[in-house]
Amino acid sequence: MIQQWFNLRMFLTLIAILIVSGTIFYSDYLSKKIGKEEKQKIEAWVEAQKTIMNATDQTDITLATRIATENDDIPIIETNEKDSITNSYVNIDSSLVNADKSYLPRKLQEFRKQHQPIELVISERPYMANRYYYGESQLQKEVRYYPIIQLIVVGLFITITVIAQRTSYQNTQNQVWAGLAKETAHQLGTPVTSLEGWVEVLRDVPGAEKMVVEIEKDVNRLKLISDRFGKIGSTPKLEEKNLVEQVSSMIDYIKKRASGKVQINLNTNDALIPAMISPPLFDWVIENLLKNALDAMEGKGKIDVQIQDETSAVLIDVKDNGKGISKANIGKVFNPGFTTKKRGWGLGLTLTKRIVEQYHRGQIFVKSSEPGKGTTFRIVLKK
Repeated sequence: MIQQWFNLRMFLTLIAILIVSGTIFYSDYLSKKIGKEEKQKIEAWVEAQKTIMNATDQTDITLATRIATENDDIPIIETNEKDSITNSYVNIDSSLVNADKSYLPRKLQEFRKQHQPIELVISERPYMANRYYYGESQLQKEVRYYPIIQLIVVGLFITITVIAQRTSYQNTQNQVWAGLAKETAHQLGTPVTSLEGWVEVLRDVPGAEKMVVEIEKDVNRLKLISDRFGKIGSTPKLEEKNLVEQVSSMIDYIKKRASGKVQINLNTNDALIPAMISPPLFDWVIENLLKNALDAMEGKGKIDVQIQDETSAVLIDVKDNGKGISKANIGKVFNPGFTTKKRGWGLGLTLTKRIVEQYHRGQIFVKSSEPGKGTTFRIVLKK
């Protein structure tokens, strides 16, 4: 799937490059062709002006007048031999000229950069001449900007296609994860039910009371795990629970299984902070974060869990003083398969992110991390 996605992206990129390159070359060809034709039109227009200026009563200026009046799109500014504007111009908005005295000089500077002027000599001695500077027609501008417009269109097309493909790929991944989770829950169901039956049998065996209690704890733990996996891929039912009590119970659970050299503290200013959660799944989130912190501290250290009740959200920070995360890896910690541990599949934080963001409509991110000093994960649950 990844190879197909990579090949498709390369194929789309290649097509985009070919389309844009071909368009740029063709547009440049058209622009030059139009430029030559417009230069010929201006030369003919200047000749027509010369004919009109030198006309006598017997001269037929019908053709010259027609050529002079047919130019309705190429802007022209007339200057004298000293390049001073004579206030004679064609196809330029007179209202803009009248409103701004610097408008015509600015246009003249623009035309100078675009084309060499066409000169009409009036007198050799003394030397007198009119110079005609001209700009680009509307057609010339459209041809020039067409590749940019097409590039934007192609870019939008590729962006939409990439987003669609990425969404499709993510949906496929989600379906795989959900299917795997449900199948795991289904497979656990039969042995767990069988173990429950054996626990009931052991209750009647003299001297097995303590053993039954411990086995029952493990069976209940297996039932909880099965229940968690069974909820993946389905919309869980959210209930209003006290987050302080919910997190505290999970901290107590982890404390019993952590090293005596690890200190876990819960800090909050309120004894009751209600929130809409799925208890089994939210416990899984806290458990994953605490276990992740324990792994980072390698058997000794301190974990601080802080719950803050804000106006619009509840903030839960899980802070450890472990080995921290490098800047290069902070953006990868929630990716499937990413792990710095020798054991594990790198799915704990991926599932944690999915549970918080998709099922609880919240956020989870690395608030801060520094190698050698520790990491803080933050959960944001909107009210």
